[in-house]
Amino acid sequence: MLGGKSATVGVVTPGTLRPGLAADIGEREHPRVVATYGGVYEDAGAERAIASVVGRLVAASDDPSQSYRITILNSPAVNAFALPGGYLYVTRGLLALANDTSEVAAVLAHEMAHVTANHAIERQQKAEATELANRVVSNVVRDPERVREAVLSSQLSFARFSQVQELQADVVGVKTLAGAGFDPFAAARFLSSMSQFAALQNARKDGSSAPDFLSSHPTTPERVTLAVQAARQVGAPGIGERDRTAYLASIDGMLFGDDPLEGFVRGRDFLHKALGIGFSVPAGYVLENSPEAVLASNGAGTAMRFDGADLTGYDNLRQYMTAGWINGLLPESVQETTINGLPGVVGSAITQGWSFRIAVVRIGRNGYRFIFASRDPNAAFNRDYDETVRSFRQLTPTERARLQSLRIKVVKTQPGDTPRTLALGMSGIEASRRLEFFSVLNGFTPDEVIPPGTSVKLVVD
Repeated sequence: MLGGKSATVGVVTPGTLRPGLAADIGEREHPRVVATYGGVYEDAGAERAIASVVGRLVAASDDPSQSYRITILNSPAVNAFALPGGYLYVTRGLLALANDTSEVAAVLAHEMAHVTANHAIERQQKAEATELANRVVSNVVRDPERVREAVLSSQLSFARFSQVQELQADVVGVKTLAGAGFDPFAAARFLSSMSQFAALQNARKDGSSAPDFLSSHPTTPERVTLAVQAARQVGAPGIGERDRTAYLASIDGMLFGDDPLEGFVRGRDFLHKALGIGFSVPAGYVLENSPEAVLASNGAGTAMRFDGADLTGYDNLRQYMTAGWINGLLPESVQETTINGLPGVVGSAITQGWSFRIAVVRIGRNGYRFIFASRDPNAAFNRDYDETVRSFRQLTPTERARLQSLRIKVVKTQPGDTPRTLALGMSGIEASRRLEFFSVLNGFTPDEVIPPGTSVKLVVD
């Protein structure tokens, strides 16, 4: 965590914020943000990398008197955002994706632009107005189709409002970036990296991912184009500091991917060292770990959730399964069974057009729940469910001992090194995806010629 608390002083005039309002909102929301994103990530090198650019960016920003409190969040997600009052957040996942100091500076300059423009408060006020309008329409209009159209219209209006803010922050951020002496093209470069990384993470069996039509962010090509245009207005390519070597040295050894306390995703496997459990999903599924649950989907309409449950107070698994936590449970489907030597219970449910297959496995007083859902419960759906549930097992002591966190390892390339040969040194990544993963993580193309002595990132355990 870097920086200090912001203070606002001055005379209130019509249309302005009362003194201290922004700081009060930021201070109130800060603990919630930290809790939601896995806590604060403390890493001396990463903190130094951020501290080295903050002062320069503030001096070049629209409001050099604004102070900032910057927090690194312990999340593998690639994300950054701002709260009123100068509270800025970057995840360790974002720092791992960045390839030089100017790219991190571009992210911070963008978030600072949100703060100086009071975007967070404007967005909150707009959201409250949208919610009120939706409630009024729903209470007054009796035609369900008209209500749906009105709500959709207000949602689109809010999305467009947010998109305008993002584009404004992009332009202001690039200007600040250049004013601080950094490469102004870093913003476009990092936006492209984020887009490629998101596509890699969201890859599905059919090569597609569902678009989010109400996203608060404009499409990445639009933002990249605008960022390049803004950069050309303030400088030419090759002008401005990038400093790849120093930045990568500062994140060498940083935690990558899942926090050990939440278990590890290794390709199609989920493994939890502390709990001593693991399972696998079939080919075509993409696993996503979160503090609340492990999620998976296959791009063909099947979704899975895996989480834990306290079985204290239940005499047997059948009693737990029929305790009322499953809507639409088919009583005749409930059967007790054994899964890899562990007691379990399985069942099915149908509700609101969805079909569910559910399994609970017991270890001591702890229950581990699999919930598969589909609107088209065909043979493949049942096969995937059975294969996943039957893969659940307890890890051996040797497996637990060998299961280590993934970390960033920075190396200097040698003569003859290529993205393909370097990718072979990666761990925790499916072999078929290592080359693409290495290329996106380092900002190269798979066939790019890398000069000897170039710093590159590997993911190792």
